[in-house]
Amino acid sequence: MCRQQVVFGMLGTTLDSGRGPGRWEKWRPTVSLCMHEDFLVDRLELLVDERRYQRLAEVVTEDVVQVSPETAVRRSDMYLADPWDFEGVYATLHDFLRGYAFKPEDEDYYIHITTGTHVAQICWFLLAESRHFPGRLLQTSPPRKQEGGEPGSYAVIDLDLSRYDLIAQRFQQQQLEDRALLKNGIATRNAAFNRMIEQIETVATRSKAPMLLMGPTGAGKSQLAKRVFELKKLKHQLPGRFVEVNCATLRGDGAMSALFGHVKGAYTGAGSDRAGFLRSAHQGLLFLDEIGELGLDEQALLLRALEEKRFPPVGSDKEVESDFQLIAGTNRDLQTAVAQGRFRDDLLARLNLWTYRLPGLSERVEDIEPNLDFELERWSRDQHQRVAFNREARTRFLAFATRPEARWTGNFRDLGASVMRMATLANAGRIQIESVDEEIARLRGLWRESSSPSPLDTLLGERVDAVDRFDRVQLEEVVRVCAQAKSLSDAGRTLFAVSRMQRSSTNDADRLRKYLARFDLDWDQLRSVGRAR
Repeated sequence: MCRQQVVFGMLGTTLDSGRGPGRWEKWRPTVSLCMHEDFLVDRLELLVDERRYQRLAEVVTEDVVQVSPETAVRRSDMYLADPWDFEGVYATLHDFLRGYAFKPEDEDYYIHITTGTHVAQICWFLLAESRHFPGRLLQTSPPRKQEGGEPGSYAVIDLDLSRYDLIAQRFQQQQLEDRALLKNGIATRNAAFNRMIEQIETVATRSKAPMLLMGPTGAGKSQLAKRVFELKKLKHQLPGRFVEVNCATLRGDGAMSALFGHVKGAYTGAGSDRAGFLRSAHQGLLFLDEIGELGLDEQALLLRALEEKRFPPVGSDKEVESDFQLIAGTNRDLQTAVAQGRFRDDLLARLNLWTYRLPGLSERVEDIEPNLDFELERWSRDQHQRVAFNREARTRFLAFATRPEARWTGNFRDLGASVMRMATLANAGRIQIESVDEEIARLRGLWRESSSPSPLDTLLGERVDAVDRFDRVQLEEVVRVCAQAKSLSDAGRTLFAVSRMQRSSTNDADRLRKYLARFDLDWDQLRSVGRAR
């Protein structure tokens, strides 16, 4: 048994109208729908306001039967008090469908959306998309020349977008472009970072809730916040400004005024009104970097501003409004700050809905190479001068940059500064291996000054690069024990306390001496380091 094709449609009070023989020269959607040889309508469910359009409905019914005798036309009286009232039209169509006896096992259903008001077309779409109507949308179009009664064309619209390759590809391409924007166009390779960016892209386009970006200084929190704003601006979600504030610079009485504004005369020196950062960010995005540095009073008023979109400026008894989206940044552990009484737990709960930790550069060694290329391209663009590495220099720098010893304590700021130095000193637009060696020495010095150096740096010098990370961890512990021991034998007894119990004869000093010899070290060298420390 062949499945029946059933089409639901509203009578087109204008498009379907026509009288006399001349009506056959006009394209009428409902009649023309039944004229397609490759689309047989077995039953047409025609929805009509019989009180006002009964005669037109009778003419259309007769003409459908004439062009397609196989089509059974069944009219249903549907009164719409106001065809442009969205709520009323939706309720009427919803009730009609709820009372209809569908037989999806035997029949295929379509909604003809070409006729009816735009409101009705939207309601049909919603009912089909929500599966209140168990079928697909059907759209018809007139022929180029409305002569000779040509039926025009038709198209079946399936709301499963996976069936539409071009639409799906365009949607996916837009997602890729949005994520590339968030990554500043850098082809990052770290899988965990890329997954995080994918989720941030989704959240940024769907939510106005606060977002908390955590991570070390220089990890890119400020840049990411700016790109979130740019993405939302492109999608017409934020008509306002991007306002960035480093909370670490807000101190004393001026902090409250800077954030929330003040009125003239609020305090000595307040000669005029001040809007404040929160009001400046109205309908925009406010990025509060280092939010953990805010005082408790500022935190309390910020929470109120987030929840009520209202707050009083300093010195005023009248509240002002500001509806902004907040992104907060911090390199502190805010949970610890809450436990220590330095950060409000209710504010953290408000910020903690979408929390993302941006990893430092040393945690994303896969991304050092694309970021190196990005920084070099940016320098070349800013300086209007093309600079590139030669092959050996690039290989040397990347080998160093991806080693465990490359601390990148300033993260991407360190990398950007490093590229700037090498590019500026490059001769004839080429960064040579000599420049790379100088830069590596410079970075080692900077990192050594900014952190407690490992005793291995002193003991081994440049030879430390040749030591595997596994051996380095073990050797650092050996050096630490030796620095605290009174003698070579004493150090050996401490280091081999467990294994020596399983030996019939032991010589811990000789065993330790042979271990140190593997790295060209001896007891006197270790003792000298211990005294220096």
